[in-house]
Amino acid sequence: MCLAVPGRVLEIAEENGTRMATVDFGGVVKEVCLEYLPDLQVGEYAIVHVGFALQRLDEESARQTLELFSELGMLQEEFGDPWEQAAQAGGAPWPFEEAAPADEGAGDGGRPEGPAAGHVAQEARQ
Repeated sequence: MCLAVPGRVLEIAEENGTRMATVDFGGVVKEVCLEYLPDLQVGEYAIVHVGFALQRLDEESARQTLELFSELGMLQEEFGDPWEQAAQAGGAPWPFEEAAPADEGAGDGGRPEGPAAGHVAQEARQ
């Protein structure tokens, strides 16, 4: 889902003829295009959608919205790591845990398991 998220303008600069801003979305900082709000100033809030500031917003409304989005987990959904989100949706742990090394003292003699096991065993017989 794509959200229009309120953010606070931290810096404004021109990049290749386009007015851009560094915007803070409740702790997540992103670059945003200001072409639709050319008079937006540092310290003001705007609603941002897909990288474009679309509408000026008062500070209290912005804070209330950011708080609500945070409580609902929507900021993580919008700005979080997409790989982490996909892993969690698939039931995998994050960060991925590395498999523990095989215990050589175990009863398997340290032989590999899984698809490679048959291949290694076959090569050892030759």
